[in-house]
Amino acid sequence: GLAASFHAPVSLVSVVGQDFPAHHRAVWEKRGIDLSGLQVTSGKTFRWHGVYEENMNNRRTISTELNVLADFQPVLPAGLRKLPFAMLGNLTPDLQHSVLDQMEKPGFVIADTMDLWINTARPRLLELLGRIDLLILNDSEARQLADEPNLLKASRWLRERGPKYGCFLAGPEGAFAAPAIPLEQVLDPTGAGDTFAGGLAGYLAGQKGVDLPTLAKGVIEGTVLASFTVEDFSLHRLASLSEKELSRRRQELLRLINPAP
Repeated sequence: GLAASFHAPVSLVSVVGQDFPAHHRAVWEKRGIDLSGLQVTSGKTFRWHGVYEENMNNRRTISTELNVLADFQPVLPAGLRKLPFAMLGNLTPDLQHSVLDQMEKPGFVIADTMDLWINTARPRLLELLGRIDLLILNDSEARQLADEPNLLKASRWLRERGPKYGCFLAGPEGAFAAPAIPLEQVLDPTGAGDTFAGGLAGYLAGQKGVDLPTLAKGVIEGTVLASFTVEDFSLHRLASLSEKELSRRRQELLRLINPAP
């Protein structure tokens, strides 16, 4: 949500426990994010504990505590049901379907997913493909979902099953023609993928329409915002990010893509 708010108004639908720190909520409020769809229930907020190796592409999960997320049932306030744009976060396909069931013909829908849902809820995930415009996953997940080792064939297989614009294969080396930005400091890559998705979604939502050139620009925005997230823990870097810093790094990435003088 925070990444998307750099480009478009955002309404957040999620759940936290009573232990959720007030200063984290204040970060969203400062960015003008609508929290009318945020549920606060008794119990603890979702927690993930993991270790990144020296090569930060490799990580080891120590524990995953779903807590209040285990029983989460998203409820869209009436004012959100007619929104033209939806970004379905990385939750179970059943919950993603539930959100779409409550919306009135959104114009563009992005969905995020992961290997866990491919393993445990593949039929429902495949059903979702026919209801969305864009799927976000990495190359190994694309191969896994399509049961096809050839990435080009896997991408074609996925697109044939519904997403109008196919899928973006986001990973540590970048997304399509947008490379990852070289950084001097990487503290925590957790959330980089979510930031990429949020930045992409926010940019697209802020445009008058979506076509391939617009998608390419959205990939740039998602990549740039993700490069800031990894420089600090949690939302700290995005919370302090200025438009000037964002513009400077965007130009840096564009020079990497097109180094012509």
